Amino acid sequence: MRFLSFSTKHIIFSSLFPRFNHRKLMYATELFGVFVVHGVDASPAVASTTLINNKYFKITAFTKPTSHNGVNLRSEKALKPYRCSADANSDFFSVTSSNKSDVDYLGQSTRGDLNVKSEHLEAFGFDGHAALEGPIEEVARSEARQAEDLLKDLGIPSPSSSRNSPRGIFCSRTLNLRSISAIGYDMDYTLIHYNVMAWEGRAYDYCMENLRNMGFPVDGLAFDPNLVIRGLVIDKENGNLVKADRFGYIKRAMHGTKMLSTRAVSEMYGRELVDLRKESRWEFLNTLFSVSEAVAYMQMVDRLDDGTILADLGPLDYKGLYQAVGKALFWAHVEGRLKSEIMSKPELFVEPDPELPLALLDQKEAGKKLLLITNSDYHYTDKMMRHSFNRFLPNDMSWRDLFDIVIVSARKPEFFQTSHPMYEVVTDEGLMRPCFKAQTGGLYSGGSAQMVENSLNIHGDEILYVGDHIYTDVSQSKVHLRWRTALICRELEEEYNALIGSRSYRESLVELINQKEVVGDLFNQLRLALQRRSKDRPAQTLAATNMNDEDLTDSMQKLLIVMQRLDKKIAPMLEADGELFNSRWGFLSRAGLWDKSHLMRQIEKYADIYTSRVSNFLDYTPFMYFRSQEQNLAHDSYTHYCSQINNEHSS
Repeated sequence: MRFLSFSTKHIIFSSLFPRFNHRKLMYATELFGVFVVHGVDASPAVASTTLINNKYFKITAFTKPTSHNGVNLRSEKALKPYRCSADANSDFFSVTSSNKSDVDYLGQSTRGDLNVKSEHLEAFGFDGHAALEGPIEEVARSEARQAEDLLKDLGIPSPSSSRNSPRGIFCSRTLNLRSISAIGYDMDYTLIHYNVMAWEGRAYDYCMENLRNMGFPVDGLAFDPNLVIRGLVIDKENGNLVKADRFGYIKRAMHGTKMLSTRAVSEMYGRELVDLRKESRWEFLNTLFSVSEAVAYMQMVDRLDDGTILADLGPLDYKGLYQAVGKALFWAHVEGRLKSEIMSKPELFVEPDPELPLALLDQKEAGKKLLLITNSDYHYTDKMMRHSFNRFLPNDMSWRDLFDIVIVSARKPEFFQTSHPMYEVVTDEGLMRPCFKAQTGGLYSGGSAQMVENSLNIHGDEILYVGDHIYTDVSQSKVHLRWRTALICRELEEEYNALIGSRSYRESLVELINQKEVVGDLFNQLRLALQRRSKDRPAQTLAATNMNDEDLTDSMQKLLIVMQRLDKKIAPMLEADGELFNSRWGFLSRAGLWDKSHLMRQIEKYADIYTSRVSNFLDYTPFMYFRSQEQNLAHDSYTHYCSQINNEHSS
C-alpha cells in the first residue's frame, strides 16, 4: 500500500472522523482511495458515506475551503462540489494507462497506478513534499506507524494481519491488482459455495441409485465425506486413493475404505511417482465436486474385493469399476433431477456470503471489468446467482448489473484451449442466436477466452481469473493465455485453524525428532570411531581414540536403546499429525511433518494468489499489491546465524 503525505492542514476528513487527529485523517483519505487537499477550514458540502460491516466508507464530494491565504472562497464557484474519484478524469489524479505503463522493481506492470497531478498541488499554494523532508527511512518509519494506528482505530485489518488469518489472501507470485483490467469468475464453489454434505450428498445418492439400476450392490452404503479430501489422487489400476508429496512420492494410501500401513505403501509405491499426465491411471481430485465420486468409488472397491458384485456385470477390474461409477455420476448430472432439486430449494444447498457481492461491487467501481465464466447452464446460473447475490446488493441492483460479460455453458477447460461458436442468450427462456463478438452487458453461451479478450481489447496478464478447480480454472487459463490466477479453496479456513490448534502437538513432535537427531549424531560418531579402531586407525579426535572399548560399546548400546524408544514414540505421533483436519489424510497442504502436498505444489505452480472465499478481497481493496513471501531453502542458514548473533549481543 502506498502513502503520499501532505501537510496536515490541507486534509479534509474531520467531519466524518472528529476523534482522529489530522495526521491520521490524511491516511484515512488514502485508505478509502480518496485524497482531499483543499485547505484548513474546508467542510463537506456533499459527503455521502457507505458503512459496510463497520469497515468501508466512500466519500463522493467536498467543497473547497471557506478561505485560503486570507481570500474569501464563499462564492458560487467555490461552493461547487469537487468530486474525489480515483480515476483518470479526476481533478487531482491520473491513472497510468497501458501504453504509458512501465515495470517496477519487482517486475510488475505499473498499469493502473495512481499519480498525483502536480499542477493542482501548486495551484493551492503549498508544497506537497513539505512533510517528506528528511531521510526516507525515517519518514517511512513514522508514516507506517501512523498508518498502522489509523487502520487499528478504524477497525480495518492491515494486509499483513489479514494474511495471518484463516481468511487471508496468500500470494505465491507477486501480483499488482491495480494492473488488472478485468477479473473473471467461475460460479460453482467460487462465487457460490455449497454445503458439501448437502450438495455432494445428493449427488452421491443419485449416483448410487443409478449404480443400483445398473446391477451393482449398494445397499447399506452411506455418504461419508471424511473418507476423502481435495488434492488426493485415485490410482485406477489398484483401486487406491493416495496422497503424494510435492515430488509425487506417495506418503499415504487407502485401498477401498481401509488405510494401508506405511510398510504396505512403501512396498507398493516405493519405486513409483504420481504422474498426473498419465490420465489413464491417475485421477486428481481437483475440487469439492470430486468428493461424491471418490467416496462412491472407494466404497465400491470394497464390494468388488469381497465378491458381492455379481459376475453378470462381466469381468470387472478396478479401472472398469471406476468407469462404471463415473458413468453413474455423469447420468446423475445429465438427467437434470439433481439440479432441479437444488433450484427448487437453493436455501438447503447454498451457504450465502453477504460480503461477497460487496467485494465485487468494490472491484467494479474501481474500474475493473467483471466477467462470469461458468460451465453451468443459463437457467441454473440465473437461479443460483439471484438467490446468492440480489438480496445483498444495494439500490435494487441485480447480479447481472455487476458483470460486464456473462458466459454460461463455457465448456472449460476447452474454453481456454480452443475456439467454439458463441451464442447470445436473448430471452429469459434461454433462446439464443449466433454472435461473433461479446458486448458489454451481454449474456452468452459457449465461445472462447480469445473471443473475450478481443471483445474487451484486454489480453494476457491484464486479466485475473478466479476459480476453485486447479486444472479447469487455474492451470489452463495460465498455461494457454498467461492470465493471472486465483484459487478458491474453502477448506483453507479449517486447515488454518487446525494448524493453530496443533501447534503445541507439533512442537512436542519436533522436539522429540531433534532429540533423536542429537542422540543419533553422537551414536554415529561413536560407531565411526569403533569402525576405525577395528581397522587400527585413529578415531576422529584424540579423546575418542582414547576411549576404552567397554565405555565405547556401553555408550553405543545406551544411545541405541534411547533412539529405538524415541522411534516408538515418534512414529504414531507422525501418523496422527493433522488429525484435527482429517483423521485419515492429515492436513490438506502437507505431506508429512515438513513437506508440501502434491496439491500445494499445484497451487504454488499455477495460482498467483489463493484464499478461502472471494469475499476475502474486502479486506484488501481492489488496489492491493500482493507480494510473495520469501521461500526458504534447505541451505538458508542465515536465520540461525542471526539468532546466534542476537543471543551473543543479549548476553
